[in-house]
Amino acid sequence: MATTSKTTVSKTTVSPSSSSSKSWTKNVPSIAARIYFLLILFQIPLFRVTCRSGVCTNPLHVTSSQLIASEIFPVPVVKGLLYPGAVVHGLIHNMSVPSWGNLLESYNLTAVKNASAVTDLQRLEVLAGSYFAVAGALVGILKPGRMSMFGSLLIIWGLVKEGILGKPANTDPSKAVYVYPTMVLALICAFSSVKYDVKKAVRPAPIRSTAKPLKSSSKSKLK
Repeated sequence: MATTSKTTVSKTTVSPSSSSSKSWTKNVPSIAARIYFLLILFQIPLFRVTCRSGVCTNPLHVTSSQLIASEIFPVPVVKGLLYPGAVVHGLIHNMSVPSWGNLLESYNLTAVKNASAVTDLQRLEVLAGSYFAVAGALVGILKPGRMSMFGSLLIIWGLVKEGILGKPANTDPSKAVYVYPTMVLALICAFSSVKYDVKKAVRPAPIRSTAKPLKSSSKSKLK
């Protein structure tokens, strides 16, 4: 008499709260990258440092003054980057929209080509960090990466070197380095926009076999 054995398959149920928390953690890098993009595009004051155009308070200001002076990009492209933030600041302060033709004058970028490059050369960390920050903010909308984090770290190091170590020396109190509290938010967003693969970090290294292959033994034949 044949007996049939019934196998029971256990199904694991996933709670809605755990699935929603996992989906939320997956969206953290994209949300942080968008916030960082808005901080850069709308030119929220993050720091105060001397640049070619006078005093810059955002990585986009530093980058724009350098791009206009070096003529790497056409002027309309630089004005296109500056215009959204100019509109926001104009509506907040004056309830008016700035004109496209006078945009460079409002940012003091008309005579930036004749300005001395010593100001930027003394702050290479802030200049390079601003380039990375702006590029990381633009690229991060499509694919979040580490460029924003590197740019923010370079800016922080440049500000710390000038503010604490006094390099370069500054005797004018009105042009002293200042860091706004929004810089902390930008730094948090820059670090949060990086995708960390926890599974790869926790995954142990593959076990290598230490057994040695057996040598082929010759069999003796009986005569």
